[in-house]
Amino acid sequence: MSKKKKSACEAGCPSRLNRVGGQAVLEGVMMKAGEHTVTTCRKEDGSLAVTDGSFVSIRKKLKFLNIPILRGVVNFIEMMKLSITTLGASADAMGLDEEENPGRFERWLKKRLGIRLTDLVMVISVILGLGLSVLLFLFLPIWVTAGVNLILELCSVPPMGPILTAIVEGLIKVGVFITYLSLVSLMPDIKRTFMYHGAEHKSIACFESGDELTPQNAMKHRRFHPRCGTSFMFFMILLGIFAGILIKTLIPGLPTWAYSLIRLGILPILMGIGYEVIMLAGKHDNIVTRIISAPGMWVQRITTKEPTEDMLEVAIVSIKCALRDDFPEFKEFFEAKAWEPAPKEPSPEGDEAEADVATVEAEANATAEAAEPAEAEANATAEMAEPDSNAQDADSTKAEVASAEISEASVAEASAAVTSGENLDTESAKAKENTQNCDTPSVLTSENEDQ
Repeated sequence: MSKKKKSACEAGCPSRLNRVGGQAVLEGVMMKAGEHTVTTCRKEDGSLAVTDGSFVSIRKKLKFLNIPILRGVVNFIEMMKLSITTLGASADAMGLDEEENPGRFERWLKKRLGIRLTDLVMVISVILGLGLSVLLFLFLPIWVTAGVNLILELCSVPPMGPILTAIVEGLIKVGVFITYLSLVSLMPDIKRTFMYHGAEHKSIACFESGDELTPQNAMKHRRFHPRCGTSFMFFMILLGIFAGILIKTLIPGLPTWAYSLIRLGILPILMGIGYEVIMLAGKHDNIVTRIISAPGMWVQRITTKEPTEDMLEVAIVSIKCALRDDFPEFKEFFEAKAWEPAPKEPSPEGDEAEADVATVEAEANATAEAAEPAEAEANATAEMAEPDSNAQDADSTKAEVASAEISEASVAEASAAVTSGENLDTESAKAKENTQNCDTPSVLTSENEDQ
């Protein structure tokens, strides 16, 4: 961006603090400036997808909701709703909601309720997440400390006092919070989301400092910001410690169930106080605000990671589109949807190739259609020929059986003839033997006579 554009932007923005806030989403960043809410995501092919989720806060319609403390509760509810919307937009940009054949339940949701299955899943996830947060950070520490005190009483050891009990509750909350964040940060997808979280913080810090919004300039800034939601959550935990000490001091001897209900009831009040303190820390930079912000800034070492320049580019597109009144060129970019790929112009060669392909496909279809009657006729002929072939097979089988029987008879006759021949030969041999026996004496007789 040129110096002229930079000065024009800065001329209309004398104070940039608290003008824009954001949130990291799946492969992208959401930025909110006033009524403008823009979510930019990086697609798998490297292109950008920009979604407008602008809305008018109910605090502008109902002025009494701007009362301090109450406006923090309203803001929390609106931010939860906005989180669901932006997560849905990022899922659409990443193609996670694309399904060619939606099921019956998906179609029913779309027809009856006008929502998609992913929207329903996100709503349920947010509700379950809030319920789990209340369980882990409110009831679990109370029940654990109550159990510890009960064990101490059974062991004839004095239980913990109200101040020590509240401190132990707070330490359990901090331990659960840090452990949870540390574990989820090991997941590759969450790690990339934390990198986009860092890109969100760096780009906002670059804007608030008055520097030109470029990835190179944003990279120079810190990835920690006092108005981060992580700081808000951690400050809420610390605020809860003091609330517990106050309740146990003012109302000693409360049953565990009564103490739990009181803590749940004052949760919106603590939320409103936390909102006011975080906004105050974002507007002023002094020793008090630095001390208040220090614990949350430390926890941001887990929830933010150093981003790449392409991630910073995504965050800067979001922040400029959200502040498009300050960046006229991005107002044109946003209204023209310049991030969408331009339609390809058909070339003559491409048209000829498509025509050739269409001709070949038509010829192939015609050939297939012409071959269908011939194939049907051949199948019918084959079916008609099946009985004749079966009859021929039966006749040939019978002939083979008869031929086999004749062959067996011939073999039997031949065997009988051979046997009778052998008997005749035996009888002839015996007759010759008898003849020889008869001749021998005569010869002897004649010889005797000669002698």
